Amino acid sequence: MNNTIPLARKLGLADAIAIGLASMIGAGVFAVFAPTAAIAGSGLLIGLLIAGCVAYLNATSSAQLAAQYPVSGGAYTYGREQLGEWPGFVAGWSFVVGKTASCAAMSLTFAAYVAPSGWEKPVAIAAVLLLTGINYFGVTRTATVAKVIVVVVLLVLALVVVAASASGGTGAADLLGGGGGDGQPAWYAVLQSAGLLFFAFAGYARIATMGEEVRSPERTIPRAIALSLGLAFVIYAVLAVVVLGALGPERLAESTAPLAEAAGQSGWEWTGPIVRIGASAAALGALLALIAGVSRTGLAMARNDDLPRWFAAVHSRYRVPHRAELALAAIVSALILVTDLRGAIGFSSFGVLLYYLIANIAAYRQQPEHRRFPRPLQIVGAIGCLLLVATLPLQSVAGGVIVLGAGVVYRVIRVKLRTP
Repeated sequence: MNNTIPLARKLGLADAIAIGLASMIGAGVFAVFAPTAAIAGSGLLIGLLIAGCVAYLNATSSAQLAAQYPVSGGAYTYGREQLGEWPGFVAGWSFVVGKTASCAAMSLTFAAYVAPSGWEKPVAIAAVLLLTGINYFGVTRTATVAKVIVVVVLLVLALVVVAASASGGTGAADLLGGGGGDGQPAWYAVLQSAGLLFFAFAGYARIATMGEEVRSPERTIPRAIALSLGLAFVIYAVLAVVVLGALGPERLAESTAPLAEAAGQSGWEWTGPIVRIGASAAALGALLALIAGVSRTGLAMARNDDLPRWFAAVHSRYRVPHRAELALAAIVSALILVTDLRGAIGFSSFGVLLYYLIANIAAYRQQPEHRRFPRPLQIVGAIGCLLLVATLPLQSVAGGVIVLGAGVVYRVIRVKLRTP
């Protein structure tokens, strides 16, 4: 078990798509509609379109970079190679801290659906430990479990669409004219909802961060990113329209389980437990992919001494970054105990938008022989990231800036310590 062993290339196209879909569907489908409806009312549909467009632009940059650099680390590696050590560090640090918070949020989401009252945190920690164990014994097990979870969640979401559509509810004209708590949503509210909804699409980054484990990465990674993102956008768009139509903006904003409530509008009370199973499976799928993605980025950073070198070890038998995974499990378990992470979505969006900002700039700097998409897409993508960051809730931005500053101080100290 040492840091010279490479990861094993065992993932095919279907595996990569399953991991990306598990990340995107689980990351937000049961969580983002209520808070964004509270901000923008039915304007969340416009916010969803904006978030999807920014995600697409970022995806073109990620796909182009992943084809040139098919190794672990995602935008951390791309930033280092194209822009230098500091931009790479900022990308990697932003991803690790944002997605570590997301790990805790997803485990708590799972526990909220399945745990008896008062047992949420122990159950959340148990979920983290279980999925860390699955990841520990090899990436093919991760992909297999992700496929099963994606199938279960898609079946449940199809049930939600059918049941909610059968209930009637708000008409399309009312949807387009509906507002939030203060009437028609302002442009700022719509952009803020887009920033939060971007959280739901960020899961395709897991495909890029696992680039060292994908077969034929130059071809597989770009295709997997495009297909998983396209499927996720269609799923979110259909659900947003159906759930808004069933509940209306005001009721959606106040709901704690909007998909279950929307399905129950039809009078099909039996759908409630099934939707809860789907929600718990989706949260587990997101958590599984998050653990894999964060640990791989941690591995890449440790290889370059941006995190302690101890985390760069790869298990000689299972070919996974086992120390990074175990450390992540310990940190997430501690977070679960000390916080409820109510601002986790905004905080995660802050970190991931900075991550993609650097990815867009790195893609802009690529040489012509490595280009797959025109440079203007990267310019618009970078502007979109900055715009969405600027409109996130103030507490999310403040928390993100503080944690980013802590990372910068940490690296300054490490650089000085290793300088002769």
